[in-house]
Amino acid sequence: MMKEKGANYSKIGNWQPYALEDGLLITGQNPASSSKVADLLMKKLK
Repeated sequence: MMKEKGANYSKIGNWQPYALEDGLLITGQNPASSSKVADLLMKKLK
């Protein structure tokens, strides 16, 4: 439904680390992504 409304959606395999940044939004796919999210946040804060 989100794709039908024009949203961008991406993912990788279950429980694989995956994080994305879009402007000020940083999000991870699951708990395994926490270190990638933290890395993106630290880069944003510098």
